[in-house]
Amino acid sequence: MNYVPDKQRGVSLVEVLVTLVLISLALLGSASLQVMSKRSNYGAVQRTSAAHLANDYLSRMRSNRTALDSYLPGQELGGGSLGTQPGKDCAGPDAACTDAEIASYEQWVWEQELDGAMETIAGVASGGLLEPTACVSGPIGGASGLYEVAIAWRGAIEHVNPDIHGCGEGSGKYGTDNEYRHVLVMQAFINN
Repeated sequence: MNYVPDKQRGVSLVEVLVTLVLISLALLGSASLQVMSKRSNYGAVQRTSAAHLANDYLSRMRSNRTALDSYLPGQELGGGSLGTQPGKDCAGPDAACTDAEIASYEQWVWEQELDGAMETIAGVASGGLLEPTACVSGPIGGASGLYEVAIAWRGAIEHVNPDIHGCGEGSGKYGTDNEYRHVLVMQAFINN
């Protein structure tokens, strides 16, 4: 006579281990998805910030058309390249500044925003873009024409260096082959 149990009781150790492995794989996949999502969101925030900054610079140029040539720095901006605040503070509407002095002051303020120096935590810049470089170009002498603001920054995700603009290339800030260089270019036609 053979003994056959009529009901199986409990769970075997193998079934518990298989369940643990499946749950572990699901959790690892979820964690990986979370990391990729954070990187993508960070990249989107950086691109949005760059677009806002480029549009802001072009708006400043449009509002001070008689000094357009003063907004063309002749150098890459970012990293405090313009130095300390200009001698004249042209922030208020009552400031007695020439159009060129206003342009110089606005350019300095804009670079501070680009670098994140306007937002600080415990005295350390916490806003702006990561390792930004900005290039501004337009017609010589501030004539009517097409003006361009290009902003490069260090992204979190490695990719092929974009060939859309040379701003920031060769600076060493974006990897050995500029593989972390992200660029946004904005153009506007401004009448003088």
